[in-house]
Order: sequence, then C-alpha cells, then structure tokens
Amino acid sequence: MAKQLFNSSEKSNFILNMTEEKYSSLASKGLIAACLLTSLATAAPEITGTNIYSISAAGLALSGVICMVLALIGLIKKYISGKTVFPVCVFGIIVLLAVISSLASYDTTISIYGFTGRGEGLLAILFYFSFFVTAASVKREKALSTLITAVICTGALNSLWALIQIFTGKLGQYSRISMEIKANAASGLCQSPIFLAMVLSLSAVAAIFGFILGKKKVHRILSLICLCLFSFVLVFTYSIVGIFALVFSAVTAIVMTLVTKAPKIKMLSAAAVVLPAVLGIVLVNAGAIGNITSYRLYDGRILWWADSYYRLSASGEPDVSLFDIDDSFGVYSRLNHKTMNIISKDPLTGTGPDQLVFPQLYTSETADGSEPDDITDIIMNNKGTFDKVYNEILYTAATRGVLSAVVLGLLLVSVIGFAVSGMKRRKSDSSVALCFMAICGVLVLMIGVSNITFSPIFWSIAGASCCKLSQLDRKLSQLDRRSH
Repeated sequence: MAKQLFNSSEKSNFILNMTEEKYSSLASKGLIAACLLTSLATAAPEITGTNIYSISAAGLALSGVICMVLALIGLIKKYISGKTVFPVCVFGIIVLLAVISSLASYDTTISIYGFTGRGEGLLAILFYFSFFVTAASVKREKALSTLITAVICTGALNSLWALIQIFTGKLGQYSRISMEIKANAASGLCQSPIFLAMVLSLSAVAAIFGFILGKKKVHRILSLICLCLFSFVLVFTYSIVGIFALVFSAVTAIVMTLVTKAPKIKMLSAAAVVLPAVLGIVLVNAGAIGNITSYRLYDGRILWWADSYYRLSASGEPDVSLFDIDDSFGVYSRLNHKTMNIISKDPLTGTGPDQLVFPQLYTSETADGSEPDDITDIIMNNKGTFDKVYNEILYTAATRGVLSAVVLGLLLVSVIGFAVSGMKRRKSDSSVALCFMAICGVLVLMIGVSNITFSPIFWSIAGASCCKLSQLDRKLSQLDRRSH
C-alpha cells in the first residue's frame, strides 16, 4: 500500500512513494541538465557576438533549481547514507563558509549572484552542492552510465561548435587573442578556451571509457570518433590545461585498458588521442589556421587580455612592462604570487565570492576622468589587476577564506578516496570511468579554476563517485560485467 501523509492523496505524496529506481531516473535527467544547460544557454551571446553572458548563468540557475529539488528529495528519502554522509557534510560546511564570506564581502549583490559574466556567487555554490548531493543520492548503475554519456555529449556539443571557431574564426570571442595575433582559439560554448579545455579533459576520459568498455558496437565507435574530435580541439585551446588533458587522456587510455583487462586493440584509444593532436599542430605550423605559423601556448593572452579584460571588463589590462605575457608559466606564477598577498590581508573571510579584483583597485576614476556608469568602468582603468587565479585552492582561499580552502581540499581528497574505493568495491564499469574522471577533475582544478560550465559537470561526477548503489544493483552490474 502506498504511503500517505494524513488525509492527503497519493499523488500529493509522490516523494514518500518514490522508489529508488524512479528517483535515480529523475536524478539522471537532472544531471543531464547540469551538464548541458549552461553550454546551450551560451549559444545566444556567441551567435550575436554580444556580452550577454548572464544568459549562461540563467542556464546554470535552471539546472541548479532542478537539482536542488532532487537533492532535497534525496535527503528526505535518506538516500545519503553510511560513509557518503561525510563528503556531503563537508560540502555543506563549504556552503556555510561561503555565506559568512558573502556577508563580509565588498559587494553583497555580487556575492550572491556573482560578477557579471562569471556568475559564481553564493547561488552558484549552492547549485554545485545540489548537483553533488543529487549525484550522491543515486542508487542505480543506469543513472551513472547516463551521466557519463551526458559528459561525452557535452564535449561533443562544445567541440562541434569549436570547429566552426577554428576554421572560420566566427561564433566565438577568441579569434584574436591580441590585436596582432589571430589564432582562432577554440572556446566552444564554455566562454573561454581554458574552460573548454577543462570540460574536454573530462569528456575525453568519458569517451575512452565508452570505447574500451562500451557494450554496444555503435557506442564504442561513436566514443572513438568523439575522442578524436576532443583531442583535435584541445590543441586549439592553446593552454597548459589543454596539454595536460591530452597527456592525461593518453595515459588513461593505456591504464584503463590494463586495469579492465580489455583486449590490446583497445590501446587504439591512445592513438586516437595523439594523432588528432599532432594533426592540429601540423595545421597551425602550416599556416592553415589564423595568421600564425608556429604552435605555442597563449595562456597569458587568453586568460588575462582576451577573457578578463577584453571580453568581460572584469579586470584591468595586463601590464606587460612588468612581465612577459607570452611566458605561460611566468603568468601563472605572477598570479599566484599576487594572490598570496591578497590572502594575507584577509585570511578569514576573503574578498567575497567572485570579487578577487576588488582589493587590487588603486584608483576609482575612469580613463577619461568622468563619472563611472558601472563598476567595470573603474576596473578597466586599474591596469595590472585580475579577477581569476588558476588554482582553485588559492582562488577559494582568496575569495572565501583560508578555512574554506582547507575544507575544499578535504572534500577533494575524500572524493578521490571514494572514487578509488568505489571502483574496487563495486567493480562496475561506471565506477571505473568515474574514478578516472574524478581524479582528472581534481587535478584540473589545481591548474584551472571553477567556472559555470566545468563545475556543474565536475561536481556531478564527484557526487556520483561517492554514491552507494543498492545491494541488488551492485550484484546485477557485476553479473552484467562478467557476461561481457
């Protein structure tokens, strides 16, 4: 008999009567939305060539609200159980510390909604928590495999869009990464080439899994095609994250083949990573792309000039008299060093979410001395300032306090621990993919930074890595694996 609350109808008590299978089915749909909606929403500003990236944040908000409801249901139904309670509570502490940081911030409105075009305020952090809890509440293997497929589809969507940017220089903001250099850098629908590289790092691992352990021939072939596509596009992000993604993917292809004892022909996935990347570099060196004739990394020009300064007016113009903007490692070193100074000034609560640029401002005037219409008019006149540091632990410490960074580190370590033990314990195909994807995502955050395209995908994967499948589902997935 269906459960009923007081004299209400069965229909009004759908939460009480929801089965684990039904919840997992709904959760998988919510996690698909988490992976895809921000990218889909970014199509509008890319097509129009206008700076209306608040639409992208709306895509995050829609998927966030969906998963917020699903997370609440998961908590009510007590699908978070056993050891899974620990990472959920740790993430809850991160949200609480973000609230405290918001109250002590430079600008409360930005703390809640995030800086225009970035959108990573308190609400975004709450949405990330919802993605994590929703994924951690899943009880069915099918929902996990659906999430992995969604990650591949997200990578394919962004990569196909990126091909247009690479070969035509259109439908993107990074055709020129300086006034002189036309590199046709690929950003897909991720708003930045570096953010695209972060997303494709996860998509590539998911595609490797699909090729090596996919049960249907069509799935394996499509996964291999997607992997080739991801590898080719990663070259055109011209970033350290892109190079890392290629190396990690090649190593993963080899290790995953050995770990799963797959036929040696599956090593072909490593070639599917290397050969398209080589082709991309050859095209650049041949002068077939943009106006450059030799391949190199452009992290500094992308993250500082093209993204923060030119696209969003979220930072000042880089002061190239003080450092070499074409020295990628030098740029990251400078950002890290200056961020450490910012942390030392306010280690308890930080600057407030998405407000790293504010303590760096040294003048409140506009370039022509007129009354500013918007905060961006002031920011752009403060040369040498920046709004992102590409190390998530450092960025969290600077914007939300050192304690928040420590707790985040604890959460990331626990996610890897759950992912590794889950792969050993469940011995299911999806657990293998989730383990490699979780490790990749954590490492990428050490050389990248949270953003509204990558983070929903990563936190969904992280939550799924911590979920506890039902005992029956674990047995069925193991039997299914043995049968193949």
